[in-house]
Order: sequence, then C-alpha cells, then structure tokens
Amino acid sequence: MAKVVKKPARKIGKASKKAKSGLAIAETAPDFMLLSDGDEAVRLSNYKVVLYFYPKDDTPGCTAEACSFRDGFSEIQKKGAALFGISTDSVESHKKFKEKYHLNFPLLSDADRKVVNAYGVWKEKNMYGKKYMGIERTTFVIDEAGKIKKIFPKVKVEGHYDEVLAEL
Repeated sequence: MAKVVKKPARKIGKASKKAKSGLAIAETAPDFMLLSDGDEAVRLSNYKVVLYFYPKDDTPGCTAEACSFRDGFSEIQKKGAALFGISTDSVESHKKFKEKYHLNFPLLSDADRKVVNAYGVWKEKNMYGKKYMGIERTTFVIDEAGKIKKIFPKVKVEGHYDEVLAEL
C-alpha cells in the first residue's frame, strides 16, 4: 500500500508561512514520512489517499470517526485510495487504539508535529474558556498526482465518512 517514491514535494521541517495559513485545493500536498502503528515508515506517495487528522486516540469523537472509517474502509479501497489517520499520539498509543477498536487501516504518529504544522491543522483551540494548541479535525483527499483534491476543515464526525466517499 505505502511505498517510497522519489518525487518533487514541498519539504517538511519548519512550517512555511503558507502552511500555517492553510493549504489549498489543487496545491501539491506536503510529502512526509511517519512511523505507523505497525512500526513501519510510511511515506506519502503517488497514489490516491485520504489523510484524516484527529486530536487524540480513544476519545469519543476520535473513536467514532475511526470506527466509521473502519466500517467503510473496503469502499475506500474499491475507489483505489489509501487511508491514514494522523495524530500526535505515540506509536504505542496508536497500537492500543487500533487493537481496541479493530481498526483496519494505519494510524501514523506525528509526535514532533512537523506534519500537522505543514498541513496547517495544529491550531489554537478553546475549551471552557481555556486556550491550548491541538489538532483541528481535518481531512484531505489527495489525488494520484499528489495534488489536494478536497479539504474538509473542522470536521463534524457524523456523516463525514459519506462526504469523503462521495469525493473519491
């Protein structure tokens, strides 16, 4: 499914000003390499992919979102797409989450926050008047050429899987 392919891509390191302000449709998606829950290095390559960024393993919204993708994963594959869930949780946390809910797709650990910054999803959040930094639930659909086809910002979990499938 994931393969290492050399291709021109925007480098990830320090997030560029453009990445902080957000990515745009038809823009080249930032390439990355992250460690999966299976201890494998996964690199965004030349294939259709759904990247969904979520705040935290084993929390109610994130669990509901992961389970909806789990239940519909075969339909995503039939559309020729790969699926990756990305959060800043550790590989160990991902392994437990994946096992507990029988997730059938890779979860990628971005503990150093390079990818969440490059994709512009690491944002200031506000809960009960307390401000903190975290992932804004966002999904990207990326085509075979590495171009962003669709961005779903501030995702509401209910019905999101159906929106993603329709976009594929």
